[in-house]
Amino acid sequence: MSDDVRNIAAALDAIADPWQPHRLATVNDYDVKVVRIDGEFVWHSHPETDELFLVRSGHLTIQLRDRDVELGPDDVFVVPRGLEHCPRSDGEVTALLFEPQGTVNTGDVGGSRTEELREL
Repeated sequence: MSDDVRNIAAALDAIADPWQPHRLATVNDYDVKVVRIDGEFVWHSHPETDELFLVRSGHLTIQLRDRDVELGPDDVFVVPRGLEHCPRSDGEVTALLFEPQGTVNTGDVGGSRTEELREL
């Protein structure tokens, strides 16, 4: 395989722990990140940007203050900028995230769940 070709399944297999986003590719000023999700994250928002979730496997709930958005394999949901949300799963989920470079996973709240973007 060419060095500039990335395989999503292989990238996800390289991630050992949940909630640690890894850069799969960069498109213009956006990162395409792969992540494993398990359990509940933290309530947060991204005041300056939307956040796109694309579920590859499992069942992901994006909790919003006024409703829950349920996602399964191949479902896509965009959390609008500034909207407080909390991803949650009852089992392992694999997903892709599309965000501007430099977007922090915990958005505006920081804390112990904040992770540096890792390279594959």
